[in-house]
Amino acid sequence: MLLKPQDIFVLLKLVAIGNDDWSYNRLSLSLHMSSSEVHAAVKRALTARLATLRDDRAHANVRNLKEFLLHGIQYTFIPERGELTRGIPTGFSAQPLAGMLVSSDEPPPVWPDPDGNLRGQAFSPLYKSVPKAAREDVKLYELLALVDALRGGYARERSIAAAEIKKRLDRYGAIGESEY
Repeated sequence: MLLKPQDIFVLLKLVAIGNDDWSYNRLSLSLHMSSSEVHAAVKRALTARLATLRDDRAHANVRNLKEFLLHGIQYTFIPERGELTRGIPTGFSAQPLAGMLVSSDEPPPVWPDPDGNLRGQAFSPLYKSVPKAAREDVKLYELLALVDALRGGYARERSIAAAEIKKRLDRYGAIGESEY
């Protein structure tokens, strides 16, 4: 069994929705993926112990997901970078990192998207439908941007993104009684 980038995409959506009920159909609609792709992603995440079952429903395994994101994702799902293009900001050019870092002379990383609002260097998303799904869910968008900073950012960006990811995953881990 090999993890696929969309497995992380699905797990981040589970983190973003927190304690809300979900179904494979609703996840597939919100992620712009087929139900079978979502089901397969959840199955792989469970096998890899990045998710656990609680009340017959998959939930992100905070400890393992955090460890994978902080120490493995930059080596596993390496982003492809392309030319300058119009797109949606990600990594250091998106919230929450955009306000924390001084901008450099480098073009900002963007997910290529004709409806995007920023011109920057193309940065491949984890999955082809990431830009659509991110436009519809701010929490998911911020998680994906932080993960992209871990995947392809410089040391300072990765450090700040790691601290922010830890906070968000820890909040998700405490969801049993509260909302993310």
